[in-house]
Amino acid sequence: RYEGYALPGWAAGAEAVRDLAQHHALADVTRLSDVDETEVSLALNAGLKTAALRRYLAARGVRRPCFLIVGWEGSAHDVALRRRETVRRLKAAGAVRVGKALGESWRHGRFAGPRQRDALLDRGICVETLETAAYWSNVDELRDDVRAALTASLGRAIVMCHVSHAYETGASLYFTVLTARDRVDPVGQWQRAKAAACEAITGLGTISHHHAVGVDHAPYLSAEIGSLGVDVLRAAKSAVDPTGILNPGKLV
Repeated sequence: RYEGYALPGWAAGAEAVRDLAQHHALADVTRLSDVDETEVSLALNAGLKTAALRRYLAARGVRRPCFLIVGWEGSAHDVALRRRETVRRLKAAGAVRVGKALGESWRHGRFAGPRQRDALLDRGICVETLETAAYWSNVDELRDDVRAALTASLGRAIVMCHVSHAYETGASLYFTVLTARDRVDPVGQWQRAKAAACEAITGLGTISHHHAVGVDHAPYLSAEIGSLGVDVLRAAKSAVDPTGILNPGKLV
């Protein structure tokens, strides 16, 4: 079962997800969009139903909504049992139920992004993503700083963010960026923006939550785990790969 809720702004949404995580009431899928990502979603589905939804949310005091998708997998009995506590806490946090249509729409369309990305690239739009994670105490500042860094580097851009994974201690932030592609140096355009974002992440969050370190993030690894941490990784790599033939040049 998948359904959608709207929360009155990013701070309220992040606090609601933190509350769910720390009271073991998370759904199997818990995905919080920020205001910008929510606005893009609404704009892509413009029409009478969306206009009516905006009026309904405004009447409920939610004028800058953040959509929250929650979904459960399992037997009907198991889903109903777990859903009850999640919904109770969301209502206490001021969430407004939007309905099953929002959740099911996300579930059915969640893998359409790559096809949309290719179509946008063909039309001269730079579409990229990056992700990080932080303790709850740093989540808001991290989101703001990464958004500011990307906007400063790219100029006019749409920078969207959502919580993709939540834990008792913190959450992962996933950013999607759209901007006009530099026709002369599109690779350099994103490399500069990504470097600015990585600098903003350093000290507030992890350089990667699930995309891994690899080549792109290697320059920022020592700032996160320290020289001793890097030495430990090198020693482990040397022990299992003394001739250096396994994925050479990656990570360390």
